[in-house]
Amino acid sequence: MIASVEWKQDMLFEGHTQSGHAIRFDSSAEHSAGPSAMEAVLTALCACTSVDVVSILQKKREPVAGLTVSADAEQATTPPRVFTRIHLVYRIKGKVTAAAAQHAVSLSKNKYCSVSQMLEKAVEISYSIEYAE
Repeated sequence: MIASVEWKQDMLFEGHTQSGHAIRFDSSAEHSAGPSAMEAVLTALCACTSVDVVSILQKKREPVAGLTVSADAEQATTPPRVFTRIHLVYRIKGKVTAAAAQHAVSLSKNKYCSVSQMLEKAVEISYSIEYAE
């Protein structure tokens, strides 16, 4: 996997992925032109675990109709501003059984989500599951 970032101006940077996608990063206080690098990491965690959970629930033939994963993270107050705590909330739509949801989230967190596995070497990640109808 290859990625690069090019400085554009001020605190605006443009990232490029091997698969041909571009991501704008804005490290200014406003983040008006794109996420900060740490926001992107947190979003990547949400995306990675979302893919796992949906895939697992579908393989279990659970009637998942929607999934939103949100993250609430705290950062150190001094540089480096690493995450010190992350809590994920899985909001699942559909008549998914609680046991299947718990199993899918647990498998993602403890086995499949590469981003989670990487981050958990430095920060505790907790989660809760909510059901929406």
